[in-house]
Amino acid sequence: MKIPKRIQPLVDDGLVDEVIRQLMSGKEASVYVVRCGNDIRCAKVYKEADKRSFKQAVQYREGRKVRNSRRARAMEKGSKFGREQQEQVWQSAEVDALYTLAAAGVRVPQPYGCFDGVLLMELVTDDEGLVAPRLNDVSMSAEQAREDHAVVMEYVKRMLCAGLIHGDLSEFNVLVDEYGPVIIDLPQAVDAAANNNAQWMLARDVNNMTSYYAQYAPELLDSQYAKEIWALFEAGELHPDVELTGQFEESTEVADVDSVLEEIKAVFAEEQDRRERLREAEELG
Repeated sequence: MKIPKRIQPLVDDGLVDEVIRQLMSGKEASVYVVRCGNDIRCAKVYKEADKRSFKQAVQYREGRKVRNSRRARAMEKGSKFGREQQEQVWQSAEVDALYTLAAAGVRVPQPYGCFDGVLLMELVTDDEGLVAPRLNDVSMSAEQAREDHAVVMEYVKRMLCAGLIHGDLSEFNVLVDEYGPVIIDLPQAVDAAANNNAQWMLARDVNNMTSYYAQYAPELLDSQYAKEIWALFEAGELHPDVELTGQFEESTEVADVDSVLEEIKAVFAEEQDRRERLREAEELG
């Protein structure tokens, strides 16, 4: 096929030898199957900011650090240079996340580098060597659904242990090969400790996946993985080896409103007394 304009520099530099076909076009990128020497890989070409349909980008960028102060200032001002730098940060976020999560024991495509807005990475295939299907195109038994759901919850846990939340996890961002689920599409991955939307995003990721697998195993709807994982995270007790149960007991403690009001009244009375003593001291002075 005709070489896309954005991939041409990689061909010129010998990083890509042939563009075989377009695999898909999504809200933030187009993906092509390419040949690099003897290897078949995929090239993810990120769309420019004004052509992306990913509307909540600001929520996902919150908390991302830029070490270079000049770049950070330019990004804040929204200058042309700043917008270019913001795009680089957006694109490099996926590469960084892929390396981080692979090291954390999460199955993701192996990255080979990002070059001028084109990410080269492993092409995930099934047991016949064909492109692995997305989860939404796969049917399964109840037993398989329970097994794969547990695997995905383990990956969500390991992501959070590594300080990341996918942020857009669904049946459309999971591939299924002969070994099970593979997590993809990570440019919007968020810093769990720095993003104010982190807990909400984690819950949405977990609930999306649970709802999907529950089509085959309805009992999964009774699980509470999002609350369990976040509670462990907030308590500083989340680590890769912690065993998840999917159970979580809400606090049954009910605020004693009368006691709280009494405490407020006591503090108010004490403050009034303090002011009265100050007034009397001023008068004597």
